[in-house]
Amino acid sequence: MSGGVGPTCSDISLPTEQEILHKESCDPKQQQQQQEGIKSPGGVGQKRAAAAAAFLSFQQLNALAVVVIFSASGMVCAEDLAFVVFSMMYMYFISRVAFPPLAGAGEPTVFSQENRLLRLYGFFTIVVGFFLPIAYILEGFFEEDKEGIKAASPHVFLLASQSFMEGVAGNDRFSTPIRVFVPVLYNARRVFTLTEWLRDEFAKEDKEYSGSVRRQMIGRGLAVVNMAVWSFNLFGILLPLYVPKALKRYYSVKKSKD
Repeated sequence: MSGGVGPTCSDISLPTEQEILHKESCDPKQQQQQQEGIKSPGGVGQKRAAAAAAFLSFQQLNALAVVVIFSASGMVCAEDLAFVVFSMMYMYFISRVAFPPLAGAGEPTVFSQENRLLRLYGFFTIVVGFFLPIAYILEGFFEEDKEGIKAASPHVFLLASQSFMEGVAGNDRFSTPIRVFVPVLYNARRVFTLTEWLRDEFAKEDKEYSGSVRRQMIGRGLAVVNMAVWSFNLFGILLPLYVPKALKRYYSVKKSKD
């Protein structure tokens, strides 16, 4: 859940399918077991199951759990659910029509994963954009702040959906522009949900509100900080830096390959 600028220090992922195949190719015992597995009736199914397990990282599973819980609890509207479904279909569509993966050529990376400042920024966005709003929502159940829960839930739901989709787009089946498309699309959508969150938090004075004054101030502060952080992420990092660099590197590799 990096906001689209690279993995954070909290990323914990399972080995990828390519790493598993590489280890097996270097290990004679694994090669022998693989040959025996192909001859046996259950060998192919076991390999496919292992590849499927490696496809989802620990972070993706957590994000998927949040998406399922929020969807089942009714805390998100039908429009946000439809948006997630649309993003999945459109991502697969443009990956086949406009930006196919570069077969036989390594996909270029945009930002170095060893950039310490970038990792700290990613950790900061996770805390501010995900963990603190979840804590705010959980506290809302105790203080019966239905308006605060309703206002903050779409942002958390879409951010969890973005994290899951970024993991899907990080697969070798998708090209670099698709990996750019996911955070830009979701970040742009969440700007509108954050605007509604801000409006609802500052409109509590005109409505019947059962929460404490402290919670009201925390809710406003969270909404303002998230609006500032994710607006900067979209207009200060993704659009002016991430998108041009990713497209330039993608087309340079594609041109050199052609």
